[in-house]
Amino acid sequence: MIADEIVERVRQAADIVEIVSEFVPLKRSGGTWRGPCPFHQGKNPNFSVSPSHGSYHCFVCHESGDVFTFLRKRLGLDWPSAVKFVGEKVGIEVVDTPRRAQAPDPNAPNHEALAAAAEWFQAQLRDEQEGRAAREYLASRELDPHAWHRFGLGFAPRDGQALRRYLRSLGYDDERQLEAGLLVVREGDPEPRGRFRGRVMFPILDELGRHVGFGGRAMGDDQPKYLNSPESPVFQKRRTLYGLNTAKQAMRRVERAIVVEGYLDAIRLALAGLEEVVAPLGTALTEEQAQLLTRYATSVFLLYDSDEAGQKATFRSGLELLRAKASVHVVSLPEGEDPDTFVRTHGRAAMESQLGNAIDLFDRQVQMLERRGWFSDLRHRRTAIDKLLPTIRAAKEPLTRDMYLARLADVTRVDKATLSSEADALPEPGMRRIGNRSSASGSPSAPAGDEPPPFEGPPPEYDGGEHGEPEPTPLPAPASEQRPAWTPRRKGYKQGPEWQATNVPPRPRRDEPVERALVRAMLVDRGVAERVAERHPPASFRDGRYRELFDVLLHAPLEDDLEQIAERLAPEALRILREFTEAGAYDVVAADIGLNLSKLDVRVLEARVDEIRVAMRTATREAQDALMRERLDLEAEIRRLMPMRSPRGRPKA
Repeated sequence: MIADEIVERVRQAADIVEIVSEFVPLKRSGGTWRGPCPFHQGKNPNFSVSPSHGSYHCFVCHESGDVFTFLRKRLGLDWPSAVKFVGEKVGIEVVDTPRRAQAPDPNAPNHEALAAAAEWFQAQLRDEQEGRAAREYLASRELDPHAWHRFGLGFAPRDGQALRRYLRSLGYDDERQLEAGLLVVREGDPEPRGRFRGRVMFPILDELGRHVGFGGRAMGDDQPKYLNSPESPVFQKRRTLYGLNTAKQAMRRVERAIVVEGYLDAIRLALAGLEEVVAPLGTALTEEQAQLLTRYATSVFLLYDSDEAGQKATFRSGLELLRAKASVHVVSLPEGEDPDTFVRTHGRAAMESQLGNAIDLFDRQVQMLERRGWFSDLRHRRTAIDKLLPTIRAAKEPLTRDMYLARLADVTRVDKATLSSEADALPEPGMRRIGNRSSASGSPSAPAGDEPPPFEGPPPEYDGGEHGEPEPTPLPAPASEQRPAWTPRRKGYKQGPEWQATNVPPRPRRDEPVERALVRAMLVDRGVAERVAERHPPASFRDGRYRELFDVLLHAPLEDDLEQIAERLAPEALRILREFTEAGAYDVVAADIGLNLSKLDVRVLEARVDEIRVAMRTATREAQDALMRERLDLEAEIRRLMPMRSPRGRPKA
């Protein structure tokens, strides 16, 4: 506790302009100083610092406060640390006295023994002979002595008694070393020996920076490849996150957390400047780790390896984070890459780009199922719903849960209220609930037990089941529509009207051209532009006026108003914008986004059908058979997308 008099002395002595200017370029403007806001990453001088009032204020994002508030938000400091930081600047000693005398910590001797062991491991790594192999290994992973020192890396020699002798010389007997997890007694051998031998050592600290354990990485063929400290009075793996002691302030500062699988991944990202990174001491996050992480950041990016184990860990961790009311984003690295190798090869900028392209956990699950055709017929659609419902049930934040239900209703064409009822009630043993009805679980896709297993990737390949049905596969991409995959470059949009689901089917304006209807909706809700671009980028629009409007709305900064958008438009597109913005000329309900996206899908498929018609004139008989099968598949998909119209009826463009 810091005395109020000391806080006031520090506040009065502080030069807020001098302190803020260490982080923000400021220029004098009358009696205040102006610069770009560091909190919303602005570029204009909307951030004002007043030396007379000792305060700051942003006229865009409305962040404001005094010098202590600035440091807490900018650097992620807690209150005492912010006061001490300013006190050091102005030469005032700040004493943080405890409110009452604290009882001795019974675990302090264990922390001390582990800290002493960490120092000894570091000394062994630097030893000319003993640590040579470990230094060569670390050099192969591009970790230099600066990295060894920053992260306290060390080496445990093969001699199982060396650490024991050293700690005994410091007064830590065998009982203390065993309790701290540094020694182990093997069956049939009463003599204790070191738990870690012939391994590169990674010290594990708790969130307060106290040593609680180690992770040891084998350099040869020893198994297991990674060996952690055992459970002890100071180390519970399920409650500990590697790197949290240094990452927590960065998490507060940047308002996000990155979760990777291993020590080396976390170290590599931190060395690259992404300091808000932690690693669970296992594959997936536990409930306790998720609760611990969300104390510091509620926006979490899961950056696991791209292999099957990493995929499963991603979705298991995501469920725990959703239960902790976090916003969960999934980062997908290229095939065969992990965070360590990716940053080493491509650098921080490329990793930031990957983080910027991350998608929501539920969207990632839906995407994986869509790509493999699991929404193409009723039976497989039911399986997909069973796989996705546990994610909806895990979402404890009401708005997130509602958006997930709306997304599932959109992709499955099942009423949102029915899905909500299904999510609210677990199935009875051996039965499946559908709304208020139950059905026997004899269907091949029926979940076993009381609840379907959580999503850990797409369902396995179908082998035809009882009736020999093949697994549905996505239709081939039309040759004339070679569109590159589009990924959003910005996050945080509110979702547009297609997320709004009711029990009453929408009544779209079927007489309105599809491109015009979608641009109309984009003007009401900029998030619609992102949503449409996921399936149909601006280049796919045939009318140049709407194509230009779409492109500008997609890439313009969120803070731009219609006047700034109008400045970027050619005369023809500007005329369309003026038509839309006349009083009462547009409303979001009029545009059914899902229907119009389906119309664009149909347009692509019909273009492919036309190509097939032309190709069949010159194809061989065998090729004609294949083309005819493809054409029938395409026309069946067209009928599914637009059941109320002829497959050849063209949507207006």
